[in-house]
Amino acid sequence: MDRPHIVFRPMKLSDLPVIMEVERASFPTPWPRQAFYNELVHNRFARYSVIQVDGRVVGYCGLWLLLDEAHITNIAIHPNFRGRGLGKALLSYVMRQAKEWGAGKMTLEVRVSNKIAQRLYKKMGFEPSGIRPRYYTDNQEDAIIMWVTLHGNDEKTRQSPDQGEMPGSGNRNQL
Repeated sequence: MDRPHIVFRPMKLSDLPVIMEVERASFPTPWPRQAFYNELVHNRFARYSVIQVDGRVVGYCGLWLLLDEAHITNIAIHPNFRGRGLGKALLSYVMRQAKEWGAGKMTLEVRVSNKIAQRLYKKMGFEPSGIRPRYYTDNQEDAIIMWVTLHGNDEKTRQSPDQGEMPGSGNRNQL
């Protein structure tokens, strides 16, 4: 069986229909299309990336770049594509991009109950730094705040080539 062809690239407005599919499949309270539109068109701090597998968008990650900090707003991989290392690959790509854009640190929030995402974030160097009580509006669940320093030679963020391609392999986070 051939290894899948994986590409990372900036999100485009034309991606929104498939992004909405990923959203609805991933989150109990999906963002509306207009929220993504506003992020892409009106928010000068927002940077959104997608991951494609064999030409199909299967996930995305959004972040806000504020001074020397990057804040992941959401990250998701379509449920049919989870468990293949794609979330790790996408996060690694976004971490490298944030560093190139001048960020020295990155933060995110993750549901207390989302143990899979927490394990990935810890593996990628994120460390818990606090709790946001009742952060998630759908069920008032707490969020764990996590931070990572973006190091230049950190092996954790060099999992795929810089060209945005990889042969094989909120905030909202469904990985």
